[in-house]
Amino acid sequence: MEKIDRFIAVLEAKYRKKTKKSRILYGRAQKVMVRGGSHSLRLWAPYPFFMAKAKGPYVYDIDGNDYIDYWQGHYANILGHNPVVLKSELERFDPESGSLHTGFEGESQVRLAELLLKQIGCRDTKVRFTTSGTLATMYAVMLAQAHTGREGILKIGGGWHGASPYLLKAVKYHPKMGFVQGESAGVPKEILRKTHATRFDDPDDLEKIVRSKGNSLACFILEPFLGVGGFLAASKEYLQRARQLTEEYGIVLIFDEIISGFRFCPSGVQKLYGIEPDLSTFGKLIGGGHAVSAVAGRAEILEGSRAKVKQRVLFEGGTFSSHPQYMRSGYVMLKYLVEHADTVYPRLARAGDILRKRVEDVFIAEGIEAKCTGFGNATLRGSSLYMVNFPLKKMEYANAEDVWNPVLSDVRLKEEILKLALLTEDVHVVHGGGAISTAHEDRHLDRTVAAYGEAARLFKKYLF
Repeated sequence: MEKIDRFIAVLEAKYRKKTKKSRILYGRAQKVMVRGGSHSLRLWAPYPFFMAKAKGPYVYDIDGNDYIDYWQGHYANILGHNPVVLKSELERFDPESGSLHTGFEGESQVRLAELLLKQIGCRDTKVRFTTSGTLATMYAVMLAQAHTGREGILKIGGGWHGASPYLLKAVKYHPKMGFVQGESAGVPKEILRKTHATRFDDPDDLEKIVRSKGNSLACFILEPFLGVGGFLAASKEYLQRARQLTEEYGIVLIFDEIISGFRFCPSGVQKLYGIEPDLSTFGKLIGGGHAVSAVAGRAEILEGSRAKVKQRVLFEGGTFSSHPQYMRSGYVMLKYLVEHADTVYPRLARAGDILRKRVEDVFIAEGIEAKCTGFGNATLRGSSLYMVNFPLKKMEYANAEDVWNPVLSDVRLKEEILKLALLTEDVHVVHGGGAISTAHEDRHLDRTVAAYGEAARLFKKYLF
């Protein structure tokens, strides 16, 4: 422990030296906000830098430092920060100009809905928009419960679907217990008792739970490409089994594509797998830099939000749902991705493959075992997402337990120490890595690999 603490002190001293203005501003923030901010993941130790502007692959802080950024707006900016192509297109496409917010329906909402459903390509579908992934997954679960008349929920252990009370269970790994706990005070115990977890990409465990509890389950919600749980792609066979079991028991199958939607292709990954869920949630990319999310799927389930149905779900929308600017931006983004799919997605896949391999290599060169997750598979050919892990024994990462169990992986090295080491080298990551955008050119990848290389040398010097 003393070696780790000494190393962290060295890194913090270097970081404090280059971020003096951020440290002062953070002191002010702590006086008026809980922990000094409004999103816990942004509040890393010893304190976060404060952004001044962002462009392409870069974020610039108030001290004048530039960081190559791999969080990219919580993985939302597939074209990089503030892309010129999006801004220029928005200036030309502006049928509802003249007001920041009116609270009325607009044509852009219809355009975005039409394009989204066309790209999903499922039968007899409708969509309703809201403003966050948390709301989208919450409404999806409520619609499933109303449609089935059941209350049970099945999710993936380690799967994160936002802060909906229905899904705040089995998110974080708990020593000796795994993914079984409720994650937040304030969630009624009755809800927690009705929420169950299964292992990602484990068809035997899934079948066991569904056979046992299937008649009480309203839905099975999962990310076909596991996000925070480890950037892991499900096998096609697993998703096919999930589809078969949910149909057999009348369970609503929900694909959470908040992260994966339009990240691998100009649609959800469900299209690549050839599997139609009953409901899907989308977010991040579909807003073109704005707060847009959606629940899409079988019209008969979505119709549960109508005013005169017997089991009505109050999926009413909020003040800023379908904001005209948000809808315009989302439409332009999706339109661009559809029209440039032949260049965007191969470029991202190539960059992801290069970066994952080179990052592993620089640690291996220092005698440190590092494994990247984020690779595609036989169905998802190529991925722009990556997460760096430090296994404590020879292993392949297959599920969230492998990624977040501190007995198997050095979680602190990935989450705290690597992040700080890279910040001192002007690279910003989350969970050891992040999302590559089309704005990340080879020179940015080179600089990033060099930063990981310096981190590896420091790890060897201080820790190994």
